[in-house]
Amino acid sequence: MQTELVIFDCDGVLVDSEELGNRVLVEFVAEFGLAMKLEEAILLFKGCKMADCVAVIEQKLGKKMPQDFVTQLRIRTAEAFERELRPVEGIEAALDKINLPICVASSGPPEKIKLALRVTNLLPRFEGRIFSSYKIQSWKPAPDLFLYAAKNMGVQPASCTVVEDSVLGVRAGVAARMKVLGYTEQREATLLEASGARVFYSMHQLPSLLSHH
Repeated sequence: MQTELVIFDCDGVLVDSEELGNRVLVEFVAEFGLAMKLEEAILLFKGCKMADCVAVIEQKLGKKMPQDFVTQLRIRTAEAFERELRPVEGIEAALDKINLPICVASSGPPEKIKLALRVTNLLPRFEGRIFSSYKIQSWKPAPDLFLYAAKNMGVQPASCTVVEDSVLGVRAGVAARMKVLGYTEQREATLLEASGARVFYSMHQLPSLLSHH
């Protein structure tokens, strides 16, 4: 099947936010007495829905987080994004070469996705084609978000290619019976391959992968 639609995850695929977002998280939970390394946080929370992240933090701390924890975390993350967020290296050049319909399907809330894309100047490319787990109340690794995006874009799942960087996202793409490309660093490649992705290491490779995929 030829690819007729490319579905992008947002964090870590379009915008270089995994390290930045998790750094904010690590600094914030430290204020509650939880010491975490950045690498550990990225490994634990990549692609995770917020409620699951909070559950892990509470389990590690042995206590409930304050009611406004998520709100405060989102405010801090938004401030860090405004200051420091960059697009993933090579993504603009890749998008320029991809002559296919594209959309975003992310576990984040719509306002966070839009903020990330706006700050990195990618929003005009995806405006009106942004799909959030919060809209349908279903999170990866369930296939629902990708199926919802495909349906809205009027494309059969088998004709979609998903670009993901997390194991949860890859599993969701596989469960949706879509082709999955896993953007990763070499040390994490086996995790994504084992979940069913064809891995690649630079966005400059993406256009040719899509034309041969």
